[in-house]
Amino acid sequence: MLKMVMIAYNEAIDMEVMEAMEICNLKNYTKVMGVFGRGEGSGTHLGNDIWPGRNNLLYVAAPENSAKQLLSAVKELKQKLDKEGIKAFTWSLDEL
Repeated sequence: MLKMVMIAYNEAIDMEVMEAMEICNLKNYTKVMGVFGRGEGSGTHLGNDIWPGRNNLLYVAAPENSAKQLLSAVKELKQKLDKEGIKAFTWSLDEL
């Protein structure tokens, strides 16, 4: 079964997220850079003087075992880089 993993994270940790992808041997993804949002733990990022900063979104379609490995890597990053903000969500894919 295939899973879609969506990772929302502070643009400041882009290199760390991409390294996690490499460690998980995942090479295919779609990245949306410079998105805005608000998270309970990460705060508000609107890219302006009042709410500086932006987020990135990474979409990865992967087999279930690879998706689990990526989620584990995201959890490790979250613990290590707590204040920067990173979250992952998954859902099942009907088609690819």
